[in-house]
Amino acid sequence: MKDKFIFRFVAAISILVFVLVVILSMKILPKPEVIPSVLYFLPKLNAILNGTCSVLLLASLYFIMNGNVAIHKRINILTFVLSAVFLLSYVGFHWLAPETRYGDLDGNGIISPAEAAAAGSLRYVYFFILITHIILAAVVLPLVLLSFYYGLQMQVEKHRKLVHWTYPIWLYVTVTGVIVYLLISPYYHF
Repeated sequence: MKDKFIFRFVAAISILVFVLVVILSMKILPKPEVIPSVLYFLPKLNAILNGTCSVLLLASLYFIMNGNVAIHKRINILTFVLSAVFLLSYVGFHWLAPETRYGDLDGNGIISPAEAAAAGSLRYVYFFILITHIILAAVVLPLVLLSFYYGLQMQVEKHRKLVHWTYPIWLYVTVTGVIVYLLISPYYHF
């Protein structure tokens, strides 16, 4: 019965976060008159948080493979907290910031044929990474939440089975988050 409640809770949180991200990304909510200056540091902060989470996930794997459950658990909790900070920062940035388009050299919001040619085939690589990153970021949240629940409850067998899928997806999302930032950052015009 408790697992059923947790599963529903995780589903509700995951759907709520997804809907919130979509609504804020659509930029339909009113923005403050004065945009905080910290806004322009958020993409770099997001990349730092994602990169840190990538390293922590690798460290977590190392420690569990060497039987150190206590350190593994602490690292995962820290990674989870940093991922939550990332999510807040990401949502805030995409709510307040003007849209940035890959290849938009002059910042006018339109990709001219010359700009598309200048971006070249790397534009397709960027979109492939971005699309897979976004899809898997939406998928990984409920997996992470359930993995945490099973791990903290010491339901080791359920935790292991779920982490078999959660870990590589979470690692992919954190690594590609950094790559997306590195690829799009030359086109920020703020």
